[in-house]
Amino acid sequence: MLYNIRGENIEVTPAIKDYVEKKINKLERYFDQTPKSDVYVNLKVYNNEQKIEVTIPMTDLVLRAEETHTDLYAAIDLVVDKLERQIRKHKTKVNRKFREKGVPKYVFANLEDETAATAVATEEDEDLELVRTKRFDLKPMDNEEAILQMNMLGHSFFVFTNAETNTTNVVYRRKDGKYGLIEPN
Repeated sequence: MLYNIRGENIEVTPAIKDYVEKKINKLERYFDQTPKSDVYVNLKVYNNEQKIEVTIPMTDLVLRAEETHTDLYAAIDLVVDKLERQIRKHKTKVNRKFREKGVPKYVFANLEDETAATAVATEEDEDLELVRTKRFDLKPMDNEEAILQMNMLGHSFFVFTNAETNTTNVVYRRKDGKYGLIEPN
């Protein structure tokens, strides 16, 4: 894996770089072959908050996680834990899909570790349980009206038809309290 480590309001020292690489390299044990992808790491410091964002684009999967903590090294540990959970969850989904089709597909390495096997089994039980389906008409409106509707309902996102483009869009509340918009290409 090739690392692209950037710092925003922080100097990326060799010690930080080595720690990030050492922790993310532990993810290689989940794969048969080491992925030949870039690893994008953004380190940000604002006030007393340390934020790390890691993105690993691969052929059929994009691993992405971010974590905020008062200690940078703790944030790095937490973001690697998130990435491990994503890999295990994806591995479970891929293995189940190919088991159902009867075709063996070895995307990930087989783990001999029992704790990893139990973690995968636990996540498999909780994985993708659809508990409710909701249908509704999409009313044409602008972004501001959609944000107001979302806030009135007390939701963290709102699906609507954009009156200007006549496409389905989603507005959502970000962790920083601001709003985001998802629109199709």
